[in-house]
Amino acid sequence: MAANPKSKSRNQKSVVLGVTGSIAAYKSAELASLLLKQHHNVFVVMTADATEFITPLTLQTLSKNPVTTSFFDEKENWRPGHIELADNADLLLIAPATANVIAELAHGLAGHPLTAIALATRAPILLAPEMNGKMWENAATQENVEKLKARGVEFIGPEEGMLACGYEGIGRLWKVEDIAFRAEFLLHRHDRLIA
Repeated sequence: MAANPKSKSRNQKSVVLGVTGSIAAYKSAELASLLLKQHHNVFVVMTADATEFITPLTLQTLSKNPVTTSFFDEKENWRPGHIELADNADLLLIAPATANVIAELAHGLAGHPLTAIALATRAPILLAPEMNGKMWENAATQENVEKLKARGVEFIGPEEGMLACGYEGIGRLWKVEDIAFRAEFLLHRHDRLIA
């Protein structure tokens, strides 16, 4: 399921792209394409809610790798696929990241493959939030964000603009090109830290 680290070129990295149940989930298709153009292996992990917004087949075709949506997808060998992905990841990027998945990560929950990978990986984690502005500004969400930042999790966004719910305000997914650029920066920074 995950890339064989011995087969990677020096510059090619494994990016686990987490997609959660947000209207902006469709933008993960463009993000996967951009990461591939940066010559990275992309392994998509979707929450069940994300599959209501974009199909796993779309992301499998774009990433050229199987998409994980459930622990029950992991039937290829004896080793749990989510742990293999966690071990081989050079970056865990969750875009879009909903208020729910941010809360799950902050509290160490592992009820689906994406949060289990986040708990198990030693790779840098980058979250690109997308949600209603009132949800983003809620004290609970802000506490969860601060908890994750204190643990070294990086955030990009959200930005202000017209939201899918009809409100104007903060909560939009950051520009996909900028997310890909930030991911590339973190991959290079991580290389320098472990060199």
